Amino acid sequence: MKILDTERLILLEQTQDDAAFILALLNSPGWLKYIGERNVKTVEEAAKYILNGAMKSYKENGFGLYLVQLKDGGTPVGICGIIKRPGLDQVDIGFAFLPEHEGRGYCFESATAVMTYAREALGLGVVVAITTKDNEASIRLLKKMGFDLKEKVTLPGDTEELLLFESKP
Repeated sequence: MKILDTERLILLEQTQDDAAFILALLNSPGWLKYIGERNVKTVEEAAKYILNGAMKSYKENGFGLYLVQLKDGGTPVGICGIIKRPGLDQVDIGFAFLPEHEGRGYCFESATAVMTYAREALGLGVVVAITTKDNEASIRLLKKMGFDLKEKVTLPGDTEELLLFESKP
């Protein structure tokens, strides 16, 4: 189901039909370095990951991580959306793109649209974002979008300290 579109992109709810793309994304160098290993190694495991992640979030929360695809040709390039993460008081924005689609402004374009959607359609107030201390591209993007560094946090079940950014309405 289409959620929103921008000048160049369409954001859709993920379905299990997106499993091959999600498999590639979850095993891309940037995902593994900055987000972490998810032990998803087959298309079948990726379909289950979508079912238990994004699709479950849509049903339970009314939002989640959306598939980002190009309007021109329908090629999936990444994911972007709002999630409710254990250990955080507010919802957070998340995004990840395949390396061959980085540096083209797709992340900024989709994340800006998601923030507008979060505020206007979902009525969300404060939105946060987390990133590793060394993810300079995400830090730059969050600052460009008007997020401010608030504090350092460690999520439940993890040991790595992350940077928590915040965007107020």
